[in-house]
Amino acid sequence: LAKHPEIKALMKPDYNLIWVVVLMVLAQLTAFYLVKDLDWKWVVFWAYVFGSCISHSMTLAIHEISHNSAFGNSKAMWNRWFGIFANLPLGLPYSISFKRYHMDHHRYLGGDGIDVDIPTNFEGWFFCTRFRKFIWIVLQPFFYAIRPLCINPKPITRLEIINLSAQLVFDVAIYYLWGVKSIFYMLAGSVLGLGLHPISGHFIAEHYMFLKGHETYSYYGPLNLLTFNVGYHNEHHDFPNIPGKSLPLVKKIAAEYYDNLPQYNSWIKVLYDFVMDDTISPYSRMKRQLKGEVKQD
Repeated sequence: LAKHPEIKALMKPDYNLIWVVVLMVLAQLTAFYLVKDLDWKWVVFWAYVFGSCISHSMTLAIHEISHNSAFGNSKAMWNRWFGIFANLPLGLPYSISFKRYHMDHHRYLGGDGIDVDIPTNFEGWFFCTRFRKFIWIVLQPFFYAIRPLCINPKPITRLEIINLSAQLVFDVAIYYLWGVKSIFYMLAGSVLGLGLHPISGHFIAEHYMFLKGHETYSYYGPLNLLTFNVGYHNEHHDFPNIPGKSLPLVKKIAAEYYDNLPQYNSWIKVLYDFVMDDTISPYSRMKRQLKGEVKQD
């Protein structure tokens, strides 16, 4: 910032995010209706080909919302309510809880017992062969759901109860209106989209140490178009209050800080290399013992 103060001008809400999220919710509602009478094989097909992409993209929209990118920091609660709305087509409540844990990830990156993005000791010990690492990738959504309860359980909040209640009402309404196939499409899309899926390469690409001494990596490939530029991950951790839309500008303005860092051009290759490289495993993360006072959401 001292060298490039113009970056400060990018620290403002991305109001287009609101309309993109609304359109994505409407797209999934349309899909719920369209799959209700299809054969099961086509329900599964569309859940993976279309539903999984929308669902994973929506989780990254929720990531943007968790940083108050939709309405700005001055309207933090508007962002929380909007996150609950964006959560609806995923089928499982997670927006409010994600926000609480994700802020810890930014404040205490790699903090032992705090950053739940770090795999557990069991994950690192058990998923150590190529086949087991493949299974670990498939099961990633389950580990992300269970890991906070194992590493850093937090008391439930009123907003989390509201998130859960709204999600249950929505799911019951979808089942009542359109039946079990729509529910299956919704839940399968979320699980498949966060598991063995090209976009899921970002989970591993962001912080796994493929090169010693480099714990955060950026990806500059085309899938950023579906993921609100989450691939610009060094830029995001440097400036978490800048919406994803503007992160390419950060890289352009401060090119001397980013162009020479290790980077990726393919999330699919990241997944392949993670499975096939015997030197990489869930243990390949930087873990720190935190000192001093720790403040969590």
